[in-house]
Amino acid sequence: MANKDYKKIATDIIAVAGGEANIQNVSHCMTRLRVQLRDGSKLDQEKAKAINGVINLIVQNGEYQFVIGQDVASLYEEFERNTKIKTSGEVDEDLSTVDSKSEKGGIVNGILSFIGGTFSPVIPVLVAGGLTGAVLTLLTTFAGVTTDSGTYTIVYAINQATFYFLPVFIGFSAASRLKSNAFLGAFLGAILLYSTINNAEGLNFFGLPVAQVTYNSTVFPVILGVLFMSVVYRFLSKTLPVYLRTIFVPLITILVTVPVTLIVLGPIGNWMGTLLADGVLAIYRSVPFLAVMIVGITTPWMVFFGMNNATYPVVFALLAEVGSDPLICTGMAPANVAVGGACLAAALIAKSIEDKSVATGAGITALCGITEPGVYGVLFTKRYPLIGAMIGGGIGGLLAGLLGMTQYTISTPGFISFAAYIAPDGTFTNLWISLAVMVIAVAIAFAVTYFLGKKQEAKA
Repeated sequence: MANKDYKKIATDIIAVAGGEANIQNVSHCMTRLRVQLRDGSKLDQEKAKAINGVINLIVQNGEYQFVIGQDVASLYEEFERNTKIKTSGEVDEDLSTVDSKSEKGGIVNGILSFIGGTFSPVIPVLVAGGLTGAVLTLLTTFAGVTTDSGTYTIVYAINQATFYFLPVFIGFSAASRLKSNAFLGAFLGAILLYSTINNAEGLNFFGLPVAQVTYNSTVFPVILGVLFMSVVYRFLSKTLPVYLRTIFVPLITILVTVPVTLIVLGPIGNWMGTLLADGVLAIYRSVPFLAVMIVGITTPWMVFFGMNNATYPVVFALLAEVGSDPLICTGMAPANVAVGGACLAAALIAKSIEDKSVATGAGITALCGITEPGVYGVLFTKRYPLIGAMIGGGIGGLLAGLLGMTQYTISTPGFISFAAYIAPDGTFTNLWISLAVMVIAVAIAFAVTYFLGKKQEAKA
């Protein structure tokens, strides 16, 4: 890949954005520089997209997101070092902000944005903790680690703590997303997990029955609880006298939120999770090959519209119900690597050094499971790689459904997360199936993209 002049890219972005005075704030996520402007009309969007080093420009809910790639942190450092623009560090990878009133928002977009933005910051915890399950399998199978050893106990604790305490992480993240008190959100999650409440029988509150819910295996109760908590917290913060807020806002918020969550919202959330899992499983069991194929075909579009992180509730529902995810992550695995195959084919066809560099980098990144640079910079700019990726991902998803492929832990679907496909009992059949499916998806996406690209080039 060609070296980037980050200082020049930063200077060019400032110029097309109307100067430093027009830039209110700059932050970044995994692949994008996120810019908030005082006056969006001063931004020349066409010139912004044409900046050397900028893959694409995404405008959503009043935020201007320059797609750079995984090296975006280096560009962000230029803004920190050499400008007086306010910077906010790294934020979550979700495409949008919670703004149901925006011109491109609406209720559905707001819900998806909230769900995606809640789960996105927790992904590193899920990946690290989830993959320790596969590490444990490898240790016991090949390294002679026994189940009664201290090593097993520690690694097992890492794996189990990830999901047992998930409501705490989700509570913190959801409250942060709602601009409420994040620590109260985490506190609510911890309360739901307390031994006398979690899965407790015969509990009541002033005579009102409290349903028995296993809170460590579902995420919807804490999400609904935090939504309610944020309303109570904001109301009290506005109505109580200033000198009483420090003590009484958190106290009353928790005393009101916890009973309502336990009596009403918890059972509703548990029912939602069960219903979601049963519904998704019913579709999968009826036509597994078709269900996984649809995920494989549509994944690039979900990434493009920022909907991919909103699928996590479905994944958790499946993990709680059957112990693995045979649908969402399973379908996304061949889809992600197919994007890589399509990008590498586009790189082979490309004539300019810059196009080759962008497509090659995006292709390698996509093979590892991160597809945004490829989706924004290659698939949706040239179109024929999009067709190749969708065909490769669809056929890969079809094979995954027919062969019963599944993913046992939360991880970014792709070759780099191979350990997630190792069965907990130490057998490797699912791993070999998964690798074969992904290799086929890459090969098909590469071949189709190369054929379509050469055909298009011949017409030009």
